This record gives sequence, structure tokens and C-alpha cells, in this order.
Amino acid sequence: MTDSKYFTTTKKGEIFELKAELNSDKKEKKKEAVKKVIASMTVGKDVSALFPDVVNCMQTDNLELKKLVYLYLMNYAKSQPDMAIMAVNTFVKDCEDPNPLIRALAVRTMGCIRVDKITEYLCEPLRKCLKDEDPYVRKTAAVCVAKLHDINAQLVEDQGFLDTLKDLISDSNPMVVANAVAALSEIAESHPSSNLLDLNPQSINKLLTALNECTEWGQIFILDCLANYMPKDDREAQSICERVTPRLSHANSAVVLSAVKVLMKFMEMLSKDLDYYGTLLKKLAPPLVTLLSAEPELQYVALRNINLIVQKRPEILKHEMKVFFVKYNDPIYVKLEKLDIMIRLASQANIAQVLAELKEYATEVDVDFVRKAVRAIGRCAIKVEQSAERCVSTLLDLIQTKVNYVVQEAIVVIKDIFRKYPNKYESVIATLCENLDSLDEPEARAAMIWIVGEYAERIDNADELLESFLEGFHDESTQVQLQLLTAIVKLFLKKPTETQELVQQVLSLATQDSDNPDLRDRGYIYWRLLSTDPVAAKEVVLAEKPLISEETDLIEPTLLDELICYIGTLASVYHKPPSAFVEGSRGVVHKSLPPRTGSSESAESPDAAPSAGQAAEQPAVIPAQGDLLGDLLNLDLGPPVSGPPLAASSVQMGAVDLLGGGLDSLMGGSGFTAPGPAAPAAMGAPLGSGLGDLFDLTGGVGTLSGSYVAPKTVWLPAMKAKGLEISGTFSRQVGSICMDLVLTNKALQVMSDFAIQFNRNSFGLAPAAPLQVHAPLAPNQSVEISLPLNTVGSVMKMDPLNNLQVAVKNNIDVFYFSTLYPLHILFVEDGKMERQMFLATWKDIPNENEAQFQIKDCSLNADAVSSKLQGSNIFTIAKRNVEGQDMLYQSLKLTNGIWVLAELRIQPSNPSFTLSLKCRAPEVSQYVYQAYDAILKN
Repeated sequence: MTDSKYFTTTKKGEIFELKAELNSDKKEKKKEAVKKVIASMTVGKDVSALFPDVVNCMQTDNLELKKLVYLYLMNYAKSQPDMAIMAVNTFVKDCEDPNPLIRALAVRTMGCIRVDKITEYLCEPLRKCLKDEDPYVRKTAAVCVAKLHDINAQLVEDQGFLDTLKDLISDSNPMVVANAVAALSEIAESHPSSNLLDLNPQSINKLLTALNECTEWGQIFILDCLANYMPKDDREAQSICERVTPRLSHANSAVVLSAVKVLMKFMEMLSKDLDYYGTLLKKLAPPLVTLLSAEPELQYVALRNINLIVQKRPEILKHEMKVFFVKYNDPIYVKLEKLDIMIRLASQANIAQVLAELKEYATEVDVDFVRKAVRAIGRCAIKVEQSAERCVSTLLDLIQTKVNYVVQEAIVVIKDIFRKYPNKYESVIATLCENLDSLDEPEARAAMIWIVGEYAERIDNADELLESFLEGFHDESTQVQLQLLTAIVKLFLKKPTETQELVQQVLSLATQDSDNPDLRDRGYIYWRLLSTDPVAAKEVVLAEKPLISEETDLIEPTLLDELICYIGTLASVYHKPPSAFVEGSRGVVHKSLPPRTGSSESAESPDAAPSAGQAAEQPAVIPAQGDLLGDLLNLDLGPPVSGPPLAASSVQMGAVDLLGGGLDSLMGGSGFTAPGPAAPAAMGAPLGSGLGDLFDLTGGVGTLSGSYVAPKTVWLPAMKAKGLEISGTFSRQVGSICMDLVLTNKALQVMSDFAIQFNRNSFGLAPAAPLQVHAPLAPNQSVEISLPLNTVGSVMKMDPLNNLQVAVKNNIDVFYFSTLYPLHILFVEDGKMERQMFLATWKDIPNENEAQFQIKDCSLNADAVSSKLQGSNIFTIAKRNVEGQDMLYQSLKLTNGIWVLAELRIQPSNPSFTLSLKCRAPEVSQYVYQAYDAILKN
């Protein structure tokens, strides 16, 4: 008979009966009674009154009965802590039982009883079990240490269990190794600064040996641990990769993804010229393809991970396009994800195949999927230029189907195609205009209005078409209203005589009858422009638009690198770092890929090229369709609605000067006051005049305080700024920050009227004086300028933190660029903390705020390090020698008052230094480390 009978009784007075049965002399009766108790407990009845009677049943050698009693104990120990102590003796006894299953059962249950009073009694039995001769008991005890650490961390550390766990990594049994790694990783996660898993080549070798013989979950623990290791050079990285590669053929998809994570991370360290690099790329494709034959939920997780992998290394799957073709029975979430990857992999070689597929998808029944397929055709046109013509003709065929939502999506993407390939496909405008009446979605209406306004001179009845939209102006969405206003102003500037009334009508609708501030402001700007200076209005509104680039939704490179480190976890499905969705006290450690070695692309990794002050090349991004300031980009270069934070300041910031008077009026008049100069104005003069020589500011080499100055790099190439090339660097001299610029005129005309402005940034950097270029800059001439900066500007947290977006104006245009400034220019001269204060602050800042970094290949001794850092306002407060290694304790203070405390460990024979940073604003630590690295290596 089955155990279901235990759940069917509804007798009253049951507790008394059970009590009697539990105290029966007959073993069978006892067992029956315990089963009834567990059944009652399972359905939610309170049977805690039977605690002493059930605990008495522990003294048995029947394994089944023991398991049931332990189950009861785990459930009620928390509510009956005083009674639970009665069970301690039995635990201690069971931990010495000849049967390893019982020893393991005892130690497992001990870990689950979360009662403070009991934990100290359990240390001795646990210590014995950690050294038990049976591996099953040892592996169970390893996990128990992690559970105990969660209840009472101090106790575990005092009892030395962590050291025993570290010893278990060298155990002969692979399962024990895996559980020890799992327990240590769990503990390390809740204490990020503890450095428990102190991995070295020897321990890595042991883990790799255990990897082949573990169960699948053991393999996952070990692979995740390997992913946190930083190999010392590319040879070690390659040997680890070779030993991890066989895991790619494992049947469990979690093992496969963990192996892919390790390989993707260590591939960063391999040179692309290596034969092995090519072999590894080939080996990575088949396992990823195999994951797509699993059930839909697993497919979706695999696809989200593949999406990241394809963005990082498209070459892995470039020949595997077919597996991403959609099957008729795929759920919608799988279809949409596959579509996304198809576009990322689209190239000239496979575009014909892709287009044929997409055209097929556009005739499906699922509306969301069809919309995305039509969008995808447009994205292919923008990505692969050779296919643009075929894409446009495909879109026209789809418009002819007259299916409402297909037509609307097609019009939205054709607008983007016009912007990518101007003066090429405008012949299709007539077809688009025929479908004007069927458009009912705001985005499609806005796109159509944009097309009519942009190409008004080619459309005979443009004024009638736009007038038809005006009739229901107040019922339209904001997006359509804004677009309509701009389109009618464009039309007026192209055909002023016929559309005078129309433009007055729309301006009064936008300014007097509307309560939307965006619409009103844009209306007033146009009104004033048209009434004061129609020529300037023409330059603003009909300015040449920058071309858009292909990828609309690339993940920002530093975030992508972090997400690659989280392949196979929730972060890789959400495409967000864990800090964005994990709550609670556990410190989430930011991970990043190792720096590239042996190849010319050292600037690819965010760590490798931080301090040179150059912004890494960011892929340009299409402004989101919702970005309504497309043709009116204001000078506050805040990050755009979507895409990488730098994108708005790179290519597509149009050459638009909103305020006619340019940056001069912005800085001098119109309510904007330039911050008062913090340094003599003469420092803004070109070098070589008066005070400039006194301070010997040339290139920052002879700066007074000996602060490190990075070499100048090109910030704005001439091809992006109509012939103006700007290169520069940042320096700190005698307490003031300078931006040392070289302006070079590579155009054929003279340049004059220079002005500069910064966007809001993390530390409020702003020019302290105007940009003074005394004589006009003739062609092929350069001028060096040292621009004093202060930190009293507007503050807005940037990503990365040290990102600075700059606008420079001259007589030709306004140009935008962004650069990264090294953080040490913000280290102030009074950054030396008192010793006592240092000790108290170090203790006071929580441990999860501590970050550790390695400074590699630095051969200086402690004194040289100390004096070099002091030159850049990093002050050594104390120096100790512990077991042959020098420890420097240092402090520095940023201009906004944030203190950063540091411990620098230097071993005489080891060129790698360990830097520990503590700070109340931990997001600063990464950039302080980059400053240390740059100062010590130059």
C-alpha cells in the first residue's frame, strides 16, 4: 500500500494518539506514527507539540526512520530552539556512526538547523566529518561549512573551517573538490573582499584534473570558478582552454555554457595570429548550434547568450546562419530572438538567403513577428549596402500587399533607408504617398510626415498632404505633432510663397493652443528663427543630416565585456549586469574581461587603455525612433534615449547651432554665465606668450608638482570636423587642472571665432576661461593652447565615469567629441589623511566596498613607487614590511571631497603589485586603479 493513506485521516484528538504511538515499543508502530506526523506537517498542521516524542525516536539504526525524524527536526528547530538542543547528542553520536550514509545525513541536517544556540555544539562533529575517510561524508561536510558560514560567519572563521575547505580543493575525490569549490565560491560571493579562492597555477591544475570526473553540477561549479581566474600569460590561458574544450560536448547545456564562458574570457588573452585561436573559434560553433535543438525554453536562454557572443565575436557563427532560420512551430519569443541574431550575422555573403527568409516571414500570421521581420529587412539594407536595392524592392512588394501593419512598418524603415542612402531611392516616394490615408500608428505617421517634409521639393502636393494632417492636430500624439511642426517649417523654407498661411497656422497651434512644453518650445524657436533671420533658419532646419549607421541596439562595449563574464547566468538572459537586478546585502563584484595580449588590439579591452585619455571607438548607433530631437539636437549633449552613452556625442550630432549666435552667446549672454576663472586668464593663451613660458606648460613635461601627464592623442579627427583636428591631454599643475590642446587646420579655409563648452559630467569639469585663439588659424597651421578648467560646472553621472563630452565651435560649424580624462587630474593637494583617521576610516568603510586590482609588469621598489605617486597627489601615510613584502598605506582625495584609501602590496621579486582600494563610492575604484596603473608605468 502507498504512503497516501497517511494524508487521509481527519480524526480529532489525533495528537494524543500520535503521542502514544510514538512512545510505543514496537518499531513498526513508531515508524507509522512518524510518517503520520510528517504527513500532518506537510499539509500544514501544527505538530510542534510532539517535538520531544519525535526526538526520542532518533535513537534508532533504521535509516528510513532517521531520515523522517531529521526532516521533522529541520522544520521545527527554529520555533523550538530550547527543545532542539536535546537532539545535539544524537548528532554527535551519528557523526561517528560506522555507516557513512548516516554520518553524512547527520552533518547535512546540522547545516540546515539555523539555530544560534546549537551551532557551536556542531563544530566538533563537523570538523571530524571534514576529515572523514569516506568522500561522501567529506563532500556533504564541505557544503555544510557554507551553510554554517551563512548563519555565523565569525564562528566559521575562528574555528579554521575555511582553511580546511581550502585543503579540500586538493582532495583526491573530484566530487569533494567540486563541493569545496562551490562552498568557497558561495562564501566569497557574500564577502567579495575575502580573497578566499586564492587560485594559483597549482590549484588550477587540480581543478582541471577533477573536472573530467565530476558530476555535471560539480563541473559547473569548477568551470565558474575557473572563469574568475586570471592566467598570468597567453600560454597558461591556452593550456586551460585546451583542457576545458572537451566540456563543450557535454549533454548538459549548463555545462556547455559554463565552458563557453571560460573560453570566451580566456580567448581575450590569445593573439588572433595563433593557429590555436582559429581552431578554438571552429570548436565553439557546433555546441552552440546543438543547444538550439533543445526545448524552446532552453533555446531561448541559448539564443540570449548567443546574441552576446555574436556581438563580441561574430566570426564564431558566421557560417551558421541557417540554424537561426525560424521554424513554423517556434514560440514567438524564440522567433524574435532568432530574427535579431540573423540580422547581426547578415553579411554580403549570405544576404540573398536572409532576404528570401525575411520576405517569407513578412507574410506570416503573427503580427508582432511580421512587424519585426519588416524592420529586419530595413536593418539589412542599412547594414549591407550591396543589398539596399533588393531590400527596397522587397519593401515595395510588401507595401503592395496593402496589409495595414506591414505598410506602416515598411514606411518606418524606408525613412531610415533614405537617411542612410540620400538621393538614391527617392523615386519610391510616390508609392508611399498613395498609402497616406491608411496610416494610423503614430510612428508610421511621423515617419511619413518626415519624408514629406524632407523631400517637399519633389512632391507637388506636399502642402495639401501636410494640411490634411493639420485638421486633427490636437488629437495626434506628441511624436506626430513635433514631426508635423518641423515638416511644415521645412516646406515653408523650400516654398515660402505658397505656404505662408500653413506655417502661421501650425506655429499658432503649437505655441498658443498646446500645453506640451516640448512642442511649445520648438514652436517658439522656429518662430523666432523665421522672424529674425530666415537665412539662419534655413541653415538650422535644412542642415545636412549625418548618415546613420547599421546597428541600432549594440550593447555598450564595457557592458558587453561584463556580460560575457556572466554567460550562463540570469544576467546573460536579461542583458543587464547583476547589480541591476540583485537586491540585498551581497556585494555584487563587477567582472571584466582580461586585457588582450600579444596583439595590436590592446585598446579593445576597457582595462587596457583607460588612462591615455582617448575614447575607445564606439560603434555609432541609430538614434532611437523615439528620439524626436533628430533634427534639433540641443547643446546639452545628454546621453541619447538608447544605445551607448557616448553615441550621442559621436558621429550623429548634427552640425546644428540652435541659437544662431553659436556657443559665444551661450557662454557670454542668454542667461548662461561662464564660471569665473580659477586660474589667470593668460593661461588660456597660446603657449609661448608671457605667463605661459613662465609656467613652462609645454606638453606638461616640466610641470611644477611632477604630476604624470599622458601623451597627447587625437580627440577629433579632421575628417569628422570639416578639417579641424583636435588632439590633447589633461594635466594638473600647482593645484589647477588644464586641458592642453593642439588645434590643427587641415582645411583649405581660415578658421576663427573658436569657443568651447563641456556637457554636464561626473565631476563638474568646466572651462575656467574662454578658449582664446588670438589670430585666425590659417590652413596647415597648428596652435597649442592650455585651457584652465575648474570643477564647479553642472554634475551628471556619466558612463564610464570619466567620460567628458565636448562641443567646439568655430566660424565653420559646431563639432562634438568625447574623451576619457585620467582621474588623477582630480586628486587634490590636501589628500594626506592623519594616521589615526586613516585607521578609523578603513575600519568604518564596509568590506563589500573594497576592491582588489593587480598592477602588472612594474619593477619599481617601494620608495620609488611612493615618490612617483606623491607627484600625482597620492600620499603614503605609513609603510610596513610584512614577511618580506612592503605594504604602503595611502590616501587621496578627489575634487568633490570623496576620500579613497589604498593598500599597495609590493614583493621585491614579483613585478605584480596588489592594490586594495576602499571608498564610500566604490564605483570610483576602477578609475583610481587605472590612474595608479598609468602613473606607475610611465
